[in-house]
Amino acid sequence: MKIYKNLEEFNTLENAIVTIGTFDGVHVGHQKILKQLVDCARENNGESVLLTFFPHPRLIINPDDEALKLINDIEEKTHRLALAGLDHLIITPFTRDFSNQNPEEYIRNVLVGKLGTKKIIIGYDHHFGKNRTGSIKDLVHFSEIFDFGVDQIPEQDIDDVAVSSTRIREALIKGDVDTANKYLGYPFELTGTIVRGDQIGRQIGFPTANLHVHESHKLIPAYGIYAVEVEIYPKVPSTGSGNYLHPEPIALAKGMCYIGTRPTVDGMNRKIEVNLLDFKDDLYSKTLRIKFLHFVRHDERFDNLEDLQTQIKKDEDAIRSYFDKNY
Repeated sequence: MKIYKNLEEFNTLENAIVTIGTFDGVHVGHQKILKQLVDCARENNGESVLLTFFPHPRLIINPDDEALKLINDIEEKTHRLALAGLDHLIITPFTRDFSNQNPEEYIRNVLVGKLGTKKIIIGYDHHFGKNRTGSIKDLVHFSEIFDFGVDQIPEQDIDDVAVSSTRIREALIKGDVDTANKYLGYPFELTGTIVRGDQIGRQIGFPTANLHVHESHKLIPAYGIYAVEVEIYPKVPSTGSGNYLHPEPIALAKGMCYIGTRPTVDGMNRKIEVNLLDFKDDLYSKTLRIKFLHFVRHDERFDNLEDLQTQIKKDEDAIRSYFDKNY
């Protein structure tokens, strides 16, 4: 898969089979659409193209929108789209100038003039152009003028995408990673860099790595303890322009992840901490991709550090038992 960080980097194709959208989560509903796109490109001797946007359009149209929570950061999404078999991924900056094109300008300048679209695969509810006034009716109308085909994704499939996205977010907010992972088709992930903490975990015999998540709008699951698998990288994986290179971790580990405010030590700010089982190497400044597999318990306050230590040992035993039974 080739990646382009803006439309200007992309060279117009002779036979582009295109879809457009945010594809946050790249979940099982999205994967069905992506398979249709890739299959259509192969059947028509074309090349599959996905046009997506970064930052998310809602952050440009409404910059004070604090409600937006992303299932994927941009690197996680890129990785998942590469696995879908796309030929080209364009991650173009979403700007007000871009959004102010009228529907005909957008179709003429972007879809036809820049991408070389010969067929677009799109949902019935797709809107584009200034004030989102463009619709699939405009695409069908202008397809005759600009000579491209329009394949409409069935309403049921589009509704499945919306339902899946909603259920994934609702499940993660509750800590129900089993349900979230079912709709994702893969384990939910958090990616970030390890930063220094206050060493409280080390004091009670459970040293933890403190994760800093770079994407401020990333959805964080419910406070609690989770069984996780961890991929360790020397630095944050890059999503620069060019051929996508699948990042290879330098190590893999199993572990338990804590998300919460550490009420036993009167913590105030949310922490994301990972204790890796049977792993001793230094993790500072490394990047971790944490895959959430199983929810163990909600966060709670204990009377003292000794009681907390006792509970964490029970958590570790439960997580080791989970891995013994499932892996």
